[in-house]
Amino acid sequence: MIPHIDGKVNRVRHKNRPFGDLPGFCEKRLRASRAGATIKGILVIVGGWSVMQLLEQRILAEGEVKSSEILKVDRFLNHQMDPKLFLAMAEEWKRLFDGCGVNKLVTIEASGIGIAAVAGLVFDCPVVFAKKTKSRNVSDDAYTTVVHSFTHGNDNTIRISREYLSPSDRVLVIDDFLANGAALDGLITLIENAGATVVGAGIAVEKAFQPGGARIRARGYRVESLARVQSMNPETGIVFC
Repeated sequence: MIPHIDGKVNRVRHKNRPFGDLPGFCEKRLRASRAGATIKGILVIVGGWSVMQLLEQRILAEGEVKSSEILKVDRFLNHQMDPKLFLAMAEEWKRLFDGCGVNKLVTIEASGIGIAAVAGLVFDCPVVFAKKTKSRNVSDDAYTTVVHSFTHGNDNTIRISREYLSPSDRVLVIDDFLANGAALDGLITLIENAGATVVGAGIAVEKAFQPGGARIRARGYRVESLARVQSMNPETGIVFC
């Protein structure tokens, strides 16, 4: 049975010993973070599963392979959302990037916002999302770049106000998917145009058979994906890396 995170029967373990229910664990993390303390070396285990295994099993059970390139996970990730799963994912990224001095998270609208907002609680830092549309209440004084959407087949000018990025920022990019890497490329461009440092990227699901992850890692950026899909097919299903 795939464990759902209900905070009652599933446990978070520290070196395979029960640590407490997941919401309580995250509250302990938030209190410690705000007090200036750090908790190192903790691997989040939910119902005997690592976060990576849990996410893979949720994809297998609740995801839908629409084609060899399209994976639908809107039951729990990017339409209907599971906040307790997001907490577990955020804690794993916190563990992976511990000691990197992350003081800001950046994502892109819209699907990355929910995940990034929960991660901001765990990292105890602000979250900024790049906007795809220009409205009257958005400053003209913004960092901008053009990003191609392979999903929608169009180009978007994304923007972040200059007041929300500065050279003192050490930024972790958070997003739900990594495929061709256009969105991540665009976010890296905005961050570096501001003189800020890109610490890395935390990705929920990476389509490893598409070129984005390999290309961005080859440029020297650290990418930590919690589920990496090697191949998928509507008839044969999904194979993870």
